[in-house]
Amino acid sequence: MNVVTKTITLGDGREITIETGKLAKQADGSVMVRMGNTMLLATVCSAKDAVPGTDFMPLSVDYKEKFASSGRFPGGFLRREGRASDYEILVSRLVDRALRPLFPDDFHAETFVTVTMFSADGIDIPDALAGLAASAALAVSDVPFNGPISEVRVARINGEFVVNPTFEQLESADMEIMVAATIDNIMMVEGEMKEVSEDDLLNAMKVAHKAIKVQCQAQLELMEAAGKTVKRSYCHEENDDELKKDIWAKTYDKVYAVATACNADKHARSENFEAIKTEYIAALEPEVAAEKKGMINKYYHDVEKEAMRRSILDEGKRLDGRKTTEIRPIWSEVDYLPGTHGSAVFTRGETQSLTTVTLGTKMDEKLVDEALIRGKERFLLHYNFPPFSTGEARASRGVGRREVGHGNLALRALKNMIPENYPYVVRVVSDILESNGSSSMATVCAGTLALMDAGVQIKKPVSGIAMGLISENKGKNFAVLSDILGDEDHLGDMDFKVTGTKDGITATQMDIKVDGLSYEILETALKQANAGRMHILAKIQETLAAPRADMKPNAPRIIVIMIPKEMIGAVIGPGGKIIQNMQAETGAVITIEEIGDQGRVEIAANNKAAIDAAIAKIKGIVAIPEIGDTYPSKVKSVMPYGAFVEFMPGKEGLLHISEIDWKRIETMEQSGIKEGDIIDVKLLDIDQKTGKFKLSRKALLPRPPKEA
Repeated sequence: MNVVTKTITLGDGREITIETGKLAKQADGSVMVRMGNTMLLATVCSAKDAVPGTDFMPLSVDYKEKFASSGRFPGGFLRREGRASDYEILVSRLVDRALRPLFPDDFHAETFVTVTMFSADGIDIPDALAGLAASAALAVSDVPFNGPISEVRVARINGEFVVNPTFEQLESADMEIMVAATIDNIMMVEGEMKEVSEDDLLNAMKVAHKAIKVQCQAQLELMEAAGKTVKRSYCHEENDDELKKDIWAKTYDKVYAVATACNADKHARSENFEAIKTEYIAALEPEVAAEKKGMINKYYHDVEKEAMRRSILDEGKRLDGRKTTEIRPIWSEVDYLPGTHGSAVFTRGETQSLTTVTLGTKMDEKLVDEALIRGKERFLLHYNFPPFSTGEARASRGVGRREVGHGNLALRALKNMIPENYPYVVRVVSDILESNGSSSMATVCAGTLALMDAGVQIKKPVSGIAMGLISENKGKNFAVLSDILGDEDHLGDMDFKVTGTKDGITATQMDIKVDGLSYEILETALKQANAGRMHILAKIQETLAAPRADMKPNAPRIIVIMIPKEMIGAVIGPGGKIIQNMQAETGAVITIEEIGDQGRVEIAANNKAAIDAAIAKIKGIVAIPEIGDTYPSKVKSVMPYGAFVEFMPGKEGLLHISEIDWKRIETMEQSGIKEGDIIDVKLLDIDQKTGKFKLSRKALLPRPPKEA
C-alpha cells in the first residue's frame, strides 16, 4: 500500500494533512483531508468516454455530512441521512463553481466528485476544506484538470484577517468570504459583510489567495509523489474545420449586425440570431444538416460569442444599446398584494421579482438539525424561478440547486439589516416573473421594499447589482459591464454580484471564467458596482424612502415581556393547563423560552385587546402578593365554611365564612355569594409555613358602630 501524505501549516500553526493511497482506491482519485479531528474524504470518478452528442462538461459535485461524524443520530422517522440539506447544497455549489471552469473545453466525460465529512470536532468548519479535498482528489487521478485549486474562508475578527476561522471565532467576525483560486488566479468569491468597503473586500481576497497558493503547491507535490502527473488521453469532440470556416464566413457579418443593432427586446434579438442560423442550415443538403447538427450549433454559438464581445470591445455597443455603466430602466411598486403582510414588485429591464413578506411568531421558526449545526432560524428567504420567467414551455419540478444558491445570496444581503432582538420571525419569498440578468439582485431590491412595506424597521435599505466583464489579452483590453444581461453573463468572462447599503457591502458572489484577472480590474469593477448600487438604491427610495411606521392591519402584533426564571413553571402550569387556558380565554398565542436567568414571554395576537388581556394575566401570575392590598377575585367554589377565590391568576385562597361580613353569617346561603361571582378581598396575611393566604371581605366593609 503506497500511502502518500502532505502537510500544510496555516499562519496560526494549525495543520492540514492530505493523505492518499489508503482509502477508496477503486475511485479514479481519492484523498482524506484532516484538520484537527475534522476529516473529509473526497473521491472523483470520471467516465472513460463521453456520451455521444454531449457538448458540455457533465460535472456533478456532492458534499455530504454524516451525522455519525459528531456522534449524533439523524432526525426523522428513518433515522438515516436523506436528501441534501440546503447547507450541503450550498457547499456543493461552492466547490462546483471553482472546479467547472478548469476542465478542458473539449472534455465531456461524465465526472462525479463526492466530498463526505466522516469526522468532526465542532471546532473547525468543514466547508472550508471541501474545495481543497475535491481538487486534491482530482490531482491524484488521471482526469484532465487545469488545476489545482483550493478554497479558504477569510474572516475579519477584531480588525485582523483570519484564514479558516473556527466556529467560535466566526461568531465575532464583521466579514467572512469564501475564496477559490489557482496558484495564479482567483476563480470564485462568495461571502457576507457588515457594510464593509470595497478596499476591505479586496484586501480579504489577497489574504485568501496567499493562503491558497501554499495549498495548491502542496497538491502539486502530492501529485508528483503519487505518480499522477500524466493524465488520460481522450477524444470527446468531432470537428470539421471546413464547416467551421464556412459558418464563420457566411454568418459572422450578419450576426455582428444583429449584435450591434442595439435591440432591447431579448426575444426579438434571440429570434434574429436564430433566423441567421436557420438560413444557413436551409442552404445545406438535408443529410449534411442532420449529420452535422451538433457541430453547427457549437460553431454558430462561437460566432455569436465573438460578435457580442467584439461589439463591446471595439465599438462600445452592448446588445441592448446601453453604455457599459448604464443601468436598465427601473420601476417598482409596494403594497401590491393586499392580503400579505408586505409586498413589492421590482422590475429592472426584463427582470422582475414579485416579493412578499410574512411576519410570524416563535412557533414559525425554522428548526435546523444538521450534523454540526443545530438551532433555529428567524429570518428566512426563499427564491423561486419558474420556467415561464424565461418563456420556457416546461413543467416546474420543485426547487433546484440554483434556486437555493440565489436565495442564500439574497438572504445574506438582507439578514444583517433586521433589527437585533426583533420579535417577529420573518419570511421573504421572491417569485421571479421575468428574467434576463440577475434575478437574485432583483430579489434583494424587491426584498428591501417588501420589508419596508411590511413595517419591518430595517436598519438601512439594501440594493444589489450584477456586473460583467469582457476581456482579452489577459485583461489588457477589457470592459466592465454594469447590470448585465443574461447573454452577457453566459458569453462573458465574469459574473460579479454585489449588494450593500449606502455605507458598505453586505454580500457578494463572484465567478471568474478567465485567467489573469488582475486586482486592478477587480477594483474597477467594484467601484463601478458601487455607482450602480447607489443609482438603484435611489430608485428604491423613490418608491418607499423608509419603513412604514406601523404594520398592516392583518399582521400579528407581538409583545415580548421578561419574567423571572423561577416563574416560568407558574405561567405554564401543570401539564400546560394555565397557559392553555390563558390562550383560550384571550385569543392570544403565548410562547415561553428560558434565556439565561430570565423567561422570555412572547404574546402575539391580531388585536391589542387580546394582547393586553394576556399581559394582565401573566403579570398577575408573576406578581408577588402584597399583604394589605385589595384584589378583585373570582369565586371558584363555595363550601359550607366559606368560598375559595382566585385573587391573582394561579393564586387561590379561602375566604372564610367569618371574614365575609361583620355581621354573623350562619350559612353560606345567607351570604349570597355564588360560584363565578367577582368580589373584592383584602390579603391579611400569608402563612410562612404553609404559604396559605388569609383573605377578608369584611375588612373592606364599613365596620358597624357598637351598640350602646
